Amino acid sequence: MISCLYECAVLHQRFSPREHRFLYRIFLFALDLDELDALERQTTLFSVGRLNLYSFRDHDFLPTDEPRHSAKPADAGHPSTSTPLTLKERVVSFLAARDIDLTGGRVLLVTLPRVAGYLFNPVSFYFCYDQAGAPVAAIAEVTNTFKEMKPYFLGAGTQVANQGEFRLRVPKHFYVSPYSDVDVAFDFTLRIPGDRLSIQIDDYVDEQRTLTSSVVGARHELTDARLAWFSLKYPFITLRVITLIHWHAFRLWLKRVPWFAKAARAEHQRDLYRPHASIARSSPSHSP
Repeated sequence: MISCLYECAVLHQRFSPREHRFLYRIFLFALDLDELDALERQTTLFSVGRLNLYSFRDHDFLPTDEPRHSAKPADAGHPSTSTPLTLKERVVSFLAARDIDLTGGRVLLVTLPRVAGYLFNPVSFYFCYDQAGAPVAAIAEVTNTFKEMKPYFLGAGTQVANQGEFRLRVPKHFYVSPYSDVDVAFDFTLRIPGDRLSIQIDDYVDEQRTLTSSVVGARHELTDARLAWFSLKYPFITLRVITLIHWHAFRLWLKRVPWFAKAARAEHQRDLYRPHASIARSSPSHSP
């Protein structure tokens, strides 16, 4: 099995306008999208498309077959009406639109599935390999607490071959936190997973780094025994993640860090899926 688990330390450190730092531990699934059915047969705690302690549902990820919200009227259009695609097919289509042929290749999704039916992923990562097994692209799919989703593409020109990583700095144009503006830049460093997982995302205002987030961890086999142990060690992990986000947002409020409402910068929130009501009427939507 290529699919596995990573036990990780997650760091968030804010440098400006107030310092704030916290560290916690979680575990993540790394799922080869071609192995989902085999994983369901081999594990009793993980299921595909049905309720279990850990359950994977295709429509929870990369909804590129749905209307895409954009602040640019010229981009208006209509979603696809073709037969619904699987997640693997949506990834292949997403890359094909960016001149990357993933025919015969594979996709490794690093994420958290639903835990006891509850889903929340601040960010999921897709590592994409061609038919020969060479990494050719990555996608960082960011989700905010409003359940909006935005994929960031790291492909040709972003791969640092001799370091085994993808690098990209790109305008965010997405509301992730009330304490970070929507037009700052994300700086991604996604190292190709192996025995270890190492991911870093920084926020930049011009050339000043204002926030860093990192996920670093070691690989473990995806077995019932390991899942049972991690379930005891990290109970209700998705609920814990969303609770920590709100707790530290409250602490930033106590530190009087400036914040802004989501609707305040609606015109700068673009190229995202499942828009919240606060911005959904502000601009048209179009297909991927």
